[in-house]
Amino acid sequence: MHAIRLSRGEWGVVGFTLAYLLVAIVASLGKGNSEFLMYIGVMFVLGAVVAVVHLRVKLHLATLWALTAWGFAHMAGGLVTVPEGWPTNGDSRVLYSLWFIEGRLKYDHIVHAYGFGVTTWVCWQGIRSILAKHGPVRPTLGLMVLSAAAGMGFGAMNEVIEFFATLLVPETNVGGYINTGWDLVANLIGSTAAALLIVVFDRRSRAD
Repeated sequence: MHAIRLSRGEWGVVGFTLAYLLVAIVASLGKGNSEFLMYIGVMFVLGAVVAVVHLRVKLHLATLWALTAWGFAHMAGGLVTVPEGWPTNGDSRVLYSLWFIEGRLKYDHIVHAYGFGVTTWVCWQGIRSILAKHGPVRPTLGLMVLSAAAGMGFGAMNEVIEFFATLLVPETNVGGYINTGWDLVANLIGSTAAALLIVVFDRRSRAD
């Protein structure tokens, strides 16, 4: 077997990810937040999945940083308390409940749109890697629809995980049916935006 060698940038991603997960574990234990300990466990599983995908696909370094930034935003969203007087949805005063535009736009929505936009980018790189064996691959309409649909599919899986969290943990900050609906809308927006950006940057690279 060949030893796995990471670049300096890849080690940076690994170090940053482990650092904020360690802080999140300590913070969750200190607050007695069993719900978030479950999410941290999921983060480690997802980290292993990303590592396997990266070894096979060789994701762009910017994608790895984008993924770990998403993880950081998720950890902060559930553990960072917002000041009194700031508008929040419900009684939980954490970043995830913070309204940027009251009744319209939450921190949670932005994290969903960003995260599953990045997931769409990962899906595109995976699809491109598979098809590249047969020749050059461009982001056609069909492949972008497939990539965005895959990104939204992972977003739906996230909602399933959150549903199980409500069954396993008595009190969660997951929200109800309306919250799930808006999460899915945010996933759609993020995945569609990512697909459009992939096409735009591909055309720019060909024009240069």
